[in-house]
Amino acid sequence: MSLPRGWVQTSVKEITFRDRPREMPSDYPHLPFVGMENVEAHSMRLLSTVPAATMKSSGVHFKPGDVLYGRLRPYLNKVLKAVIEGLCSAEFIVFSDYGYINPSWLAYRLNSSDFVSFAAHLNEGDRPRVDHQQISPFLIDLPPRPEQDRIVAEIEKQFTRLDDAVSALKRVQANLKRYRAAVLKTAYEGRLVPTEAELARKECRVYEPASKLLKRILAERRAKWEADQLQKMIAARKQPKANEWKIGYVEKMGPDASILPKLPTGWEWVSLGQLLREPLRNGHSAKESLTGDGVRTLTLTAITTGDFSEPNIKMTNAARNKVRDLWLESGDIFVERSNTPELVGISRLFTGPSSFAIFPDLLIRVRVSVLLDTKFVATVLLSDRTRNYFRRSAQGISGSMPKIDQTTIERTAIPLPPRDEQTRITEAVQRQISQIDAAQKTVEIRLRTAQRLRQAILQTAFSGKLVPQFSHDEPACVLLERIRAERIGQGTNGKAPNVTNIASPANNQRRRRVKKLAQRVSAGKA
Repeated sequence: MSLPRGWVQTSVKEITFRDRPREMPSDYPHLPFVGMENVEAHSMRLLSTVPAATMKSSGVHFKPGDVLYGRLRPYLNKVLKAVIEGLCSAEFIVFSDYGYINPSWLAYRLNSSDFVSFAAHLNEGDRPRVDHQQISPFLIDLPPRPEQDRIVAEIEKQFTRLDDAVSALKRVQANLKRYRAAVLKTAYEGRLVPTEAELARKECRVYEPASKLLKRILAERRAKWEADQLQKMIAARKQPKANEWKIGYVEKMGPDASILPKLPTGWEWVSLGQLLREPLRNGHSAKESLTGDGVRTLTLTAITTGDFSEPNIKMTNAARNKVRDLWLESGDIFVERSNTPELVGISRLFTGPSSFAIFPDLLIRVRVSVLLDTKFVATVLLSDRTRNYFRRSAQGISGSMPKIDQTTIERTAIPLPPRDEQTRITEAVQRQISQIDAAQKTVEIRLRTAQRLRQAILQTAFSGKLVPQFSHDEPACVLLERIRAERIGQGTNGKAPNVTNIASPANNQRRRRVKKLAQRVSAGKA
């Protein structure tokens, strides 16, 4: 495929310079420091900086106009054109700005999907990292410098419009998140539907308040424990002695209602432990099967996303005799006992077929009384109050994911309404959440479309179709020769020239060759 007028094919190595020194942050305490976490993935946006004085490791001293390329996890596509002076992490490759290439053009080129795909496949592992030598051979179609400037101007004009649209979509996304939280909050505060007490008063009838429902649940729980104990004694051929064995039963305590918000009439504050029909249970983790055979096991992603479909199931080598009590049943609630601070304690209700899969050790299974609407309990566990409680209770050492334990989960305060009211609340929540989910999905589709449009704009730009070519532009081959002239005596390491030697005889000879080439191009002879 022929190149556009005035363009030339070259490589990253030929058009980039790297000569910025490593410096100790203590020598430049007034400068900002940029780490990988300070650059937003895919967007070429600087999110924040930290004072260099707070850093201990050396960093690369960059100048305005330099391009910072994040070499760690290159699929994250962290590229930044510097507009300030500062120090940056050694996880960045810094391309110095010497005026030959428009730095914004270079940054956008490194942000393009073809380069990202190239770099992302160079190395494997959890923390892949590329170096300059690896990305140097990547071929680039180089336009004349004036056309680079026009391309950048047009990209930025179109990106500005696109960014405005994306910002609007993200505002909608944030509003939907707040709306979801508000729905859950009004649900567990008894303000989403008429309360059972209100309806009973209007209809002149009696109703069962949550206090009586709780007594039935506790009685059922104790009766099940006693039945289980008797069965164990019979299996062990032990004779029960009167009722002495019954004193081993431990009643779960409720929360201190005096420090909790007031509930509607007929409601009761209870602990999740009081509502359990059997003890909480951690799962079992085993190595993934390499043959595709084994035991179907949920992944953590199934709970994080609330999606129990096949992509979130894996086959493991779990021993079946160790997991016979871990098979999923419809109505099971799973809580993530370990994850990032934002996700630790997130829970989901499973409503699929029994024995569909087992669950891993990072999940805790919750099985509540059959006298409850399980969907209501699952709704409360997803509310901001519960999520914040889990985050506050999570423990972990530096560098590890925080964890919550079974005791923390058992102590979760649950606002319990009468049974029929639970169902009405659940149905109202599901109606509103389904509308929110539909809107959220639409927003996500449009955000993905915006990202594709961003890459389409870049693809058009770097194929020479975004702006016109002008015959009076100095061809890129002349620009490339000028760059090569500046490299005389520098070897092949990609470093920028020693500026004290630019006027050397070798460089002067190279400059004369470039001047002749430019004259020949202008005369149409090259």
